[in-house]
Amino acid sequence: MFRIVTVPDQDASLTEQLGTKQKFWFRDKEKRRWLFKEGRPNSGDDWSEKVASELCQLIDIPHVEYDLAVWKGQKGVVSRTFVPEGGRLVLGNELLAEVIPGYPERKFFRVSQYTLKRVLNIVRNPEIKLPLNWKRFAPIETALEVFIGYLMFDAWIANQDRHHENWSLVVIRGGSVHLSPSYDHASSLGSNETDKNRKDRLAPRDKRRSMERYVERAISAFYASPSSDKPSSTLAAFQEAGGISPQAADAWLERLKHVSSRDIALIFDQVPQERITPVAIEFAKRMLDLNRQRLLALQGAWTWLICT
Repeated sequence: MFRIVTVPDQDASLTEQLGTKQKFWFRDKEKRRWLFKEGRPNSGDDWSEKVASELCQLIDIPHVEYDLAVWKGQKGVVSRTFVPEGGRLVLGNELLAEVIPGYPERKFFRVSQYTLKRVLNIVRNPEIKLPLNWKRFAPIETALEVFIGYLMFDAWIANQDRHHENWSLVVIRGGSVHLSPSYDHASSLGSNETDKNRKDRLAPRDKRRSMERYVERAISAFYASPSSDKPSSTLAAFQEAGGISPQAADAWLERLKHVSSRDIALIFDQVPQERITPVAIEFAKRMLDLNRQRLLALQGAWTWLICT
């Protein structure tokens, strides 16, 4: 079973203002800085964050490592800071506000100015280095190519929360700038669904409520253009980025191709039973399987996608 970290009652020190959930920083006995993030009531925010971090590990996505945790009886997760001493974090909304006049940096959702093209134009800056302590693999050599991996991962797990504070840059004392690892994946894997809805989707009476239809509805936070009336799907966002660097997109898909159903089952088997229900596991595994099929169908098809 995955371990569950007990955060001492008195350890809450500095409330984290980012995002929409209660968070606070604390230090362990070695004075290392950790973040506790509380799960929302009646959700699977805790297990989905932990499972997502383990799925990242399977395909070598640079990621924040999360552990299940509890604080004052509240379930959540903890993660160690990925910003080195003396460094600082620059969030995506800050970067976008510097280049887009009037950008609504304090708004989280339905931000039509938040286009994938604008984000990729920032991330492709050659001065932005790879995530710290990440072991690169060929042909992934740039921050842009790593970010394409993040978008593929979002499409695989149906992460709908890659808003403009859920990607960032790490500025090291001395001047070097690095893409941050991927983080905040709780809004994925159907973690906010009720078991009743999960059962209905897994054995639908109406094809319109099938799992196949369900996974197609996963929406990213990115817009195709500022005039778009709704965000792109998670799959469409990856397709758009893949058209910029087909080689990188196919490299990430090759990683995904080698993930087996047994690999995934072993991860879910380690989630404590009091944190997840059997139907939630079945639902999430079915989502992963369907999204994997949809993604792998794109492999080698980028020329056709660009032309159309």
